[in-house]
Amino acid sequence: MKPLTFYTNPNSRGRIIRWMLEELNLPYDVELMHFGGNIKSAEFLALNPMGKIPAIKHGDTVVTEGAAICAYLADQFADKGLAPAPDRPERGTYYRWLFFAAGPLEMATTAKAYNWRLDSDNCTSVGCGLYNDTLNTLETALANGPYLCGEQFTAADVYVCSHISWGMLFGTLEKRPAFTDYVHRLQARKAYSRATELDDALAKTMEHQ
Repeated sequence: MKPLTFYTNPNSRGRIIRWMLEELNLPYDVELMHFGGNIKSAEFLALNPMGKIPAIKHGDTVVTEGAAICAYLADQFADKGLAPAPDRPERGTYYRWLFFAAGPLEMATTAKAYNWRLDSDNCTSVGCGLYNDTLNTLETALANGPYLCGEQFTAADVYVCSHISWGMLFGTLEKRPAFTDYVHRLQARKAYSRATELDDALAKTMEHQ
């Protein structure tokens, strides 16, 4: 197996990828990145010129951006069943909601957090459209559960659930029953619990450094 290195900080979107890695149940190394420190080092900028995390290095392949990392890992380790097979109709559903969360949902919740104007004058020009349209669309994605692709839990669930839970935590996403039920169901998974324990322990270690 090619070596797999995970660049992260427990106070970041790296928690998404930690969960994904624990679902895969694979060995991986962790490189702790510090904001204002080695995250802007020449060594890390050679991997990700954005100087942002999460990122992974798998053999000689570098992947950044949370949704891309989830999709990449699901495909590289297809035997784990975290993506519908390419010839299945659910594959389109999987891509649809994975990248919906990376695009419109992230944009809408960020706009909410920073009070950016989204209204009838500009909604046709921005990817998320109106805020409520984004939330209503997200709610439809969860209607045929228990998972986004029906009965199959996938990397898209890891990514979408993470965004929903953070949005509700920070007040950028309404606590609709469909959202809370989905988050509670997925956060009951053993891999989620392991990932949370690992990142919480890492955060405590950082506090004492």
